[in-house]
This record gives sequence, structure tokens and C-alpha cells, in this order.
Amino acid sequence: MEPKKSAKADLTNKSWLFFNIGLVITMLIMVRAFNYSTKDDADAKDLAQNTNNIEEIMEVPPTEQPPPPPPKIQQPQIIEVPNEEEIKEDIKVEFDVEVTEDTKVEEIVIAPVEEKEDVDQIFLVVEETATPKGGMSAFYKYVGDKMKYPAQARRMGVEGKVFVEFVINRDGSITDVKAIKGIGAGCDEEAVRVVQSAPPWNPGKQRGKPVRQRYVVPITFKLG
Repeated sequence: MEPKKSAKADLTNKSWLFFNIGLVITMLIMVRAFNYSTKDDADAKDLAQNTNNIEEIMEVPPTEQPPPPPPKIQQPQIIEVPNEEEIKEDIKVEFDVEVTEDTKVEEIVIAPVEEKEDVDQIFLVVEETATPKGGMSAFYKYVGDKMKYPAQARRMGVEGKVFVEFVINRDGSITDVKAIKGIGAGCDEEAVRVVQSAPPWNPGKQRGKPVRQRYVVPITFKLG
């Protein structure tokens, strides 16, 4: 049994319709594309014209402006200020005494002022140094005769020099006796005792006047 074909079911009858529809769509696309490319060309031409106008504007030479005038410099004014002001005064001198050839002018004598000397000042160096009466040999002979060798120093075998310092007053008396460098073992005390009991010295002199003088003598301790 052969199938029966329906005229409505046959698609070949509508092929021309589909072809025409496709042709119309294609034409529309082409027209649209042509219009778009034309618009792009027009925009490009307008942009080119604007660029040419900008270049023409940029090529306009700048206007030359004159330089500004230099600033006015005010010269400093030098004002002289005097270091010292001169004072002019009219000095009037009036003499009540009439001066003649017979007038005698008295001489004014200014007496030198004597400097007050400190009697208690103690000198270390003077113009004329103090000396023991009879000389240094007489002084050391006195020390040797009066000195007693300390028993402790003798037992220990202590020997050496004791330096004794003292002050010779204006009258030659001896004061402020002390040992400034000793050897111990009783020798320092014995040296001070002997010098304290020594007879007066000849005082030192400064400008011809007796003064107080500080003096130092060595006292030797030696076992015989």
C-alpha cells in the first residue's frame, strides 16, 4: 500500500518563501553595514579636519611681551655719628690775689708715705739672713754637748738626720720649733728639745730692720 502525500505536509511547496525571506535579511544586513562604514568615514574626515584646525591654532606665533622694568634700588644713606661729642664750656678763672714780681710762691713738699710693716710677718728669704751667735759651728757644738742619744734609738741602732724647723723672732729668740722630717725612736723629740733650749740668734734683717724669719737645720744622730 503506497503512502499518500498531503499537499499541506509537503515542505517543497514553501521553499521559495524561505529563499525570499533569507534574501531580504541578507539585503538588510548589507545595507546596515554600508551605512555604518559610511558613518565611520564621515567621523574620520571630521576628526582630520579638527586636527588640521588645532595644528593651525598651535602654529600661531606667541606675542612678544616687553621685559618688566628693573626694581628701583634705594641707595643707603650714610649718617655720620660722632664718636665723641665736644663739650665747649667757657671756664672763667678769677684770681683774688694780684701777682707781681715781688710775689713769693711757696713750694709744696709732698712727704713720702711710709708703708706700715707687719711685725708678725715671717720671711723665708731676707736680705740679711739670721745667724747663730758665734756662727754655725758654735751652734752645732752646743747641740752636740746638750743632745742625749735616746736609749730606744741606741738599742735599735737608729741613725740619721732630723730636720728641725723654727722661727727666729726680731729679738733673736727661737720659737715654733718642730720636726718636719724625722727618723723616730725618740730622736725627733730630742732634736726639738735641744733646739728649743738654744741661745738666741742674730735676727734676720729686711731693709736694715730686724724681721722674723723661718729657718730649718738638720740634726745628725750617729752612734759612736
